[in-house]
Amino acid sequence: MMPEQLLSLVIPVFNEQEVLETSFQRMDAAMQATGHPYEIIYVNDGSRDNTLEILRKIAAGAPQVRVLSFSRNFGHQLAVTCGMDAARGSALIIIDVDLQDPPELIPQMVEQWKRGADIVYGKRLKREGETLFKKLTASMYYRLLDWMSAYPIPLDTGDFRLIDRRVADVFLQMREHNRFLRGMSAWMGFHAEPIEYERQERAAGSTKYTLKKMLRLAMDGITGFSDKPLTLAGGLGIGVCVLSGLGLLALIVCAACGVGVAPWLWAADGIVLLQGVTLCCMGLQGMYFGRMYDELKGRPLYIVSERINID
Repeated sequence: MMPEQLLSLVIPVFNEQEVLETSFQRMDAAMQATGHPYEIIYVNDGSRDNTLEILRKIAAGAPQVRVLSFSRNFGHQLAVTCGMDAARGSALIIIDVDLQDPPELIPQMVEQWKRGADIVYGKRLKREGETLFKKLTASMYYRLLDWMSAYPIPLDTGDFRLIDRRVADVFLQMREHNRFLRGMSAWMGFHAEPIEYERQERAAGSTKYTLKKMLRLAMDGITGFSDKPLTLAGGLGIGVCVLSGLGLLALIVCAACGVGVAPWLWAADGIVLLQGVTLCCMGLQGMYFGRMYDELKGRPLYIVSERINID
């Protein structure tokens, strides 16, 4: 740990003008309660509302607030990465601005870190203010990901967590574009401890994590930390070939027994089934090839257009 034990709070924001000032008051109070010197790093992920103007106002009156603003929307995971790149603390706390994850838990996280935990992650006992569809799909997804991944990923967790500086340094060595931070955290294998809480409704505004963004994050998690989809695709192809062979055998038996079954119907079903499986396998392979293509281009992870209170 660094001698001064500075704490860094990393907060990605995107179109959050309704909740930003209220959120800052609670975040700042929680950081003061830790008894440590601290910095609060906001990363504006290409907001199109007044988020950046509000951040400028907050930073003008609070020297502990540092702001980085993207040239466009690069996504939540890269916004968190940018904040981690800029953070100077002995420990980094990652939290969303919407107050669904209570900042009042931060002092408890810091205490667990002082007792030796490298990572302290929030574990959700309940999820208030979310639809039944989102709760069910989230629960199914985390369990599917845990089964697929070669590394155990804690269930019912998000990106709300504290990480030690040495963990952050390993994070920053991994410059992949399609990032899934909670999976990367599990892959490292550092000592991690949970802190349980009930997730609240948003303090204001509406979620900016659309179904499309959630699906993309889900696929990044699966394709980034498991090769089982490729294995399953191969197994599916073998299974269909076996079924097709059995279907052909049944067709031969029916013909030998004089049963009037139209041969073209069996052939058509077999062809359609085989084509479907082929397209499925090609799609899975395409996802992995797409990830490789993103990495080979060698482009920067993000572009910062404005820095406030940052040397």
